[in-house]
Amino acid sequence: MSVYLDHAATSPLRPEARDAWLAAVDVTGNASSIHGSGQSARRLLEESREKLAHVLGCDPVEVLFTSGGTESINLAVKGLWWARQSGGVVVLPDGEHHATMDAVTWLTTHEGAEVRAVSLDGVGRISLDGFADSLQGAALATALVANNEVGTVNEVARLSALSAEAHVPLHLDAVAAFGHIPLSFSSIRAEADAGVGLVALSVSAHKVGGPVGVGALVASRTARLSPLQHGGGQQRGLRAGTQDVPGAAAFAAAAVAAEAEREHESARLSALAQHLVRGIRLAVPDAELLGDPSDRIPGNVNILFPRAHGETLLFMLDQAQISVSTGSACQAGVAEPSHVVRALGRSDADARSVLRISLGRTTAAADVDELLFALPVAHERAAASRARADARS
Repeated sequence: MSVYLDHAATSPLRPEARDAWLAAVDVTGNASSIHGSGQSARRLLEESREKLAHVLGCDPVEVLFTSGGTESINLAVKGLWWARQSGGVVVLPDGEHHATMDAVTWLTTHEGAEVRAVSLDGVGRISLDGFADSLQGAALATALVANNEVGTVNEVARLSALSAEAHVPLHLDAVAAFGHIPLSFSSIRAEADAGVGLVALSVSAHKVGGPVGVGALVASRTARLSPLQHGGGQQRGLRAGTQDVPGAAAFAAAAVAAEAEREHESARLSALAQHLVRGIRLAVPDAELLGDPSDRIPGNVNILFPRAHGETLLFMLDQAQISVSTGSACQAGVAEPSHVVRALGRSDADARSVLRISLGRTTAAADVDELLFALPVAHERAAASRARADARS
């Protein structure tokens, strides 16, 4: 029987989300049509928007449904840049998700944007002083709510306040954090002026047990945002296209369920993660937990194995039918050192020697024990493989 410990990549579909999707798919009608069938679809769509807005702590009109976290991030980053119409600097902390990094790289290549980097501390948290210094004269800033690889939670309310003080619009990538830590758009935004401070926040359905291919961007009423695509006036004219009513319904159902159990699950997963870390240290004494030891996404365990390549260790565990990751799934198949680990000040060798083990709603204590049982042999083989490779080089 396989053990799935890669919930940060994607989480199993919740029964509530499946039921909501199946019920919604039987509702025939385009939500933009004005006849009865269309308006039935529209009611379901707007009910779903209201449910998701309640979980996210924002107004329903601020929720724009998208095809996932990557589209939401691109709409925020590129849309904020285009709306400024003045060029300039994008504040980009080290260790961001590749969806953000690649969107900013596109702006530098095609739009002449300049990047102002912000360093991370040794546990992967964005430097507040560095962030504040980088904001001066910037066109926009972006940051992770919590690092998707090492799990460290950032001080996002402070990042928002600093951005507002500097009159810079801020986008937060909450894809990894949503459903796992308290998250309220209005609370983080606080007393920001119109169009600056926190104005956009990205989330994705499949990270909380919703379907793949659905996401949302929270865009404040005052956000100055240009659309990525054109072809209709849907969603405040910011995201054109026929809206996915079943996807929205399933996303809302998953989000509501995740929020209802969040506190209990956070405690349960944190305890399981602590048990896992203790077991790993017993099996591999020189293994090291990366990220903040306590202020992190519950269930995130990012471990450095100094004597083994993470990719080899992953394959060894996969042979034992245990699924883990070396980092972001968006970079799967690309054998390169983790840029997040390097941003912690670690070497390329260290950045190639990590595993991200992420626990979730379906994870049981027996799954953790199965990993701990398989780890010593898997690590021994991976370490021997690395030693042979080092001897040849």
